[in-house]
Amino acid sequence: MMINVFVYGTLRKGEPNAHLLKSATCIAEQCWTNGVVYDTGYGYPAIKPTPSSRIYGELYSVTEEELGRLDQLEGYREGRKDNLYERIEQTVYTDKGSFQAYMYIASKENLLKKRIPNGDWKEHKLLLKQNDSVLYFAYGSCMDQERFIKDGFAYYFQSIIGVGILPNYTLRFTRKSSMDGMGRADIVEEGGRVEGKVYQIPVKALKDYLYKREGAPKAYRPTFVTVELNGKKVQALTFVVVNKKTETAPPARYEEEILRGANGFLSADYISSIKNHMNSLKNSKQIT
Repeated sequence: MMINVFVYGTLRKGEPNAHLLKSATCIAEQCWTNGVVYDTGYGYPAIKPTPSSRIYGELYSVTEEELGRLDQLEGYREGRKDNLYERIEQTVYTDKGSFQAYMYIASKENLLKKRIPNGDWKEHKLLLKQNDSVLYFAYGSCMDQERFIKDGFAYYFQSIIGVGILPNYTLRFTRKSSMDGMGRADIVEEGGRVEGKVYQIPVKALKDYLYKREGAPKAYRPTFVTVELNGKKVQALTFVVVNKKTETAPPARYEEEILRGANGFLSADYISSIKNHMNSLKNSKQIT
């Protein structure tokens, strides 16, 4: 029997205990459930259920044997009174729909030390490393160097590592801008393939520039994806739309930025496909 498990801390991709899920099936890299996540101060997080906020993580399908190993890691045994974590079942939301899944919540109040404001343990850890760098996967207008120059932050985006391939995602325009009511780019985990530029940027570039540009964490949220880069799979930071809406055609200026950034880097077939998609959205708007 296969069992769904939502993980939000050290079991996520690129984290110290991810090896425990190396044979499990990843249902969704981008998902969330209701609750609050805390930094315990011991190098791992803990959560407390609440309907008023979100926790971000990954969703896996595991065997009973794999679940037993997770129970051991989390200090959980069914029926025991002094568990470190308790195991509950709760609804998890993904781009593919909702699932019921197990998750581990704090059993002891002393684990709930410092609330993590944006609900993402990996983002929280990264922001503590202001002197470090991070790989950044840009798939929309952030591929456009001219925009960086105009905004005065091009110095953060000088190191282009290569073209990243993001499997199992599709480029969509699910963000309706409050400025003009038109669409902005997003990646949706529903199959397909997205190409983008991979930069190496200083972590401080996030708070100095990208968070403000992306309206994070309300409009877009920072997250992590597994990108194929120069023949290897790497973890990279990117931004996705928080509350996805029906697609809307992007404005001409925004479309120009995407294509200007893509030309000379992304494949001709991929550029052609995003042109066709944007044209189809414009044509659909004209028809309606």
